[in-house]
Amino acid sequence: MKTQVVVRCCLLSFCLRGSAIRSAEVIESDICVYGGTSAGVAAAVQARRMGKTAVIVEFGRHLGGLTSGGLGATDIGNKAAIGGIAREFYQRVAAHYRQSSSWTRETADEYFTRRGGAQAAASTLNGPEATLWTFEPHVAEDIFFRMINEARTPVYLQQRLAAVKKEGTRIVEIVAEGGKIFRAKMFIDATYEGDLMAKAGVSCFVGREANSKYGETLDGIRAGTPKHQFIVPVDPYLKPGDSSSGLLPFIQPGDGGVPGDGDRRVQTYNFRLCLTTNTENRMPIAPPANYDSTKYELLARYLEALVAAGKKPKLAEFWNPIWMPNEKTDINNNGGFSTDFIGMNYGYPDGGYSARARIWKEHEDYTRGFIHFLATSPRVPENIRVEMQKFGLCKDEFLDTGGWPNQLYVREARRMVADYIMTEHNCRGQEAAADSIGLAAYNMDSHNCQRIVKNSHVENEGDVQVPPMKPYPISYRSIVPKAGECENLFVPICLSATHIAYGSIRMEPVFMILGQSAATAACLAIDEKVAAQKVNYPKLRARLLADRQILEWRK
Repeated sequence: MKTQVVVRCCLLSFCLRGSAIRSAEVIESDICVYGGTSAGVAAAVQARRMGKTAVIVEFGRHLGGLTSGGLGATDIGNKAAIGGIAREFYQRVAAHYRQSSSWTRETADEYFTRRGGAQAAASTLNGPEATLWTFEPHVAEDIFFRMINEARTPVYLQQRLAAVKKEGTRIVEIVAEGGKIFRAKMFIDATYEGDLMAKAGVSCFVGREANSKYGETLDGIRAGTPKHQFIVPVDPYLKPGDSSSGLLPFIQPGDGGVPGDGDRRVQTYNFRLCLTTNTENRMPIAPPANYDSTKYELLARYLEALVAAGKKPKLAEFWNPIWMPNEKTDINNNGGFSTDFIGMNYGYPDGGYSARARIWKEHEDYTRGFIHFLATSPRVPENIRVEMQKFGLCKDEFLDTGGWPNQLYVREARRMVADYIMTEHNCRGQEAAADSIGLAAYNMDSHNCQRIVKNSHVENEGDVQVPPMKPYPISYRSIVPKAGECENLFVPICLSATHIAYGSIRMEPVFMILGQSAATAACLAIDEKVAAQKVNYPKLRARLLADRQILEWRK
């Protein structure tokens, strides 16, 4: 823990310098990275390694985005497809847990035995090339801090974007709400929301495209959603059997739309919950101030319907705990009613900061209420109540938010519309981008987008889980806007992709890969004095390969 304290103190003295300086302070750099996500860190580190000055401008109070915000069970697809700074991060994770002092609640052997499977031996931590893909949130944030401090890159926290100034098709500066002005030759939007991209006037899209638009099969409204579904019929009406009585909470009105059509619905968000059953490190999970057990009537009816159907429901059917080191979890959504707050995020992508804060709080209240209901309601089977009561927040995580995760899982928000759009055809290997800047390898994946009534029963809609044929290349053109819209901006997170292709690409290791590649291209654009769209791809490719990015799948 001593190393962590030193790192954090170093960060604060370095990153927050200038916070008391007059509000009209102007900060200049070669590359301005807006967004302190994992992609933003990778971009800033790469820029400095290529001899350019860089700053990170982050609207929140933390570094690392979701990687340090609760998602410790890395979604990978295929580890061998991950190279460059992304792989370096996971090597640093392994190096941390190679130290016996890092194991404060259990031993490495105990952890790997608990995990089982491919990571069943602590010996996997040995060697300079060893990687570990599961970790505690504070460990990830400390590693990101250390990488940024090694690169001597200033980080400006709590800087909400207020305005973007352009001259022609070039961004010249961005202005934060507090008055700070950030000027640069090149800009990288490394946010989950695409705020810089949108304020710069770059074309973008929210929601699901119709399957017919790009000749896809998995993009639009789903005709059937077999997974993460209610597995027994549940009555959706306030008064059972009476449609005129209205719908229960957490069900959206309407018939859901025509299968295959596009819509503006966004796949659901949740919090990735870092909890523990360790009594020494456990804090109670308080219900929200507005807790009302009747809001969870749908969950109660579902449980009762399962029991009536002869099922014996278990807690694991309502969430998915994945064990992290030191007896902690990364808990994700699972089943028909879980931690995903379905249909309650539609206003988030284009919403302002106040609207997003409200949606964020609604998600927290929903999740706290969900946990409290399962732990206390007499309508919940005793075995589930007893098991839920064993979990609590971690005393040593998320110290400034009372143990609650500091990052909402924004699975999808805006997506850029560029000259090259990644589609289902790329994921299936039917089309291959010739200008690869990294590989994606995860399922074509979407969580549910809405919860509706069909045939007088409640039904979730939108979940997709279809594996790609093999790791596939991501086009350089998908992270740069159309030339006529902006010539010095890179967008590695909200890149140009359809809803279903984005569902495969949107993994944290891939975001780091794309952040590094974006920064590499930005540095070359500065050196060559050209627009982002005119970067010499052979030169870019050579540099990426030299920096251990993986651009082709040859296995």
